[in-house]
Amino acid sequence: MPLDPTDRRILRELQRSGRISNANLSEAVNLSPSACHRRVQRLETEGYIRDYVALLNARKMGMATTVFVEITLSGQADEVLDAFERAVTRIPDVLECHLMAGSADYILKVVAEDTEDFARIHRQHLSRLPGVVQMQSSFALRTVFKTTALPV
Repeated sequence: MPLDPTDRRILRELQRSGRISNANLSEAVNLSPSACHRRVQRLETEGYIRDYVALLNARKMGMATTVFVEITLSGQADEVLDAFERAVTRIPDVLECHLMAGSADYILKVVAEDTEDFARIHRQHLSRLPGVVQMQSSFALRTVFKTTALPV
């Protein structure tokens, strides 16, 4: 079913505060608690709501360095892509991996304690990824804006 304005209000509120109680959510979106609960269940069942998570503070967790790594592979054959993708998912410091159109085949978002820790990650993990012919790393100096909320 397509999303109506009430569904969108619910999704906006849940993105803002995933731990909001059903009573507070229903009040915020102008619904009865039972109607609100039914809508949230439907949004979960239909896959609009994928998960509920706690977003950790990377700096407090000692992971103050973010590095974007552009990867170029030896080819685009399915077996090359599949081998790379299987291997990269096993690196705990890689938060995101995207298959790209453009000059790089993949871009990774990696977190590290500092440049020395990234050197360790590079040496122990990234340099051993299958099919890689070129790798370029860019260190984020400062995060200007970051959100997990989709525009609803």
